[in-house]
Amino acid sequence: MSTKPLPQNQNETLQLERFLPYRLNVVGTLASRALGRIYSEQFGIGIPEWRVVAQLGEFGKLTSRDIGELAQMHKTKVSRAVSELEKRGFVSRAENRQDRREAFVTLTAAGRRVYEQIVPLALGFEARWVEGISPDELKLFERVLSILTERGRHLAGGYRGEDGA
Repeated sequence: MSTKPLPQNQNETLQLERFLPYRLNVVGTLASRALGRIYSEQFGIGIPEWRVVAQLGEFGKLTSRDIGELAQMHKTKVSRAVSELEKRGFVSRAENRQDRREAFVTLTAAGRRVYEQIVPLALGFEARWVEGISPDELKLFERVLSILTERGRHLAGGYRGEDGA
């Protein structure tokens, strides 16, 4: 049984509004919700489905395991999203001849059209979101975010199957 270290000062409290992991999760959740409204209202797909479409749009043919790794999604959520997208005609699956337990997933022509329509909306959202932040500040933020991402992967022990936002 592992024990958690106690705070150095017994009077210390955790103030969530100042706790970086919490704040990052809140920011991610807000971004996902705002973008999710765009995907849902205009294309009838949810956040998990968009993450699958985005990964396939960027990388082409992937397995569900690859999609989960890249999008930091649990395999069950990936499976449901792929099934829903396949029902809607946005993706297709083809057997992996090297490993018959998994299939390759690709965008169909309809899925590619959805991807091509959403990308400018997503990029426009990003531009509005960072409006007023200087290029130097954004560059520094990107650097810090990359460091935090790598440290998070290390601290999580390489596990990449849970959604945080």
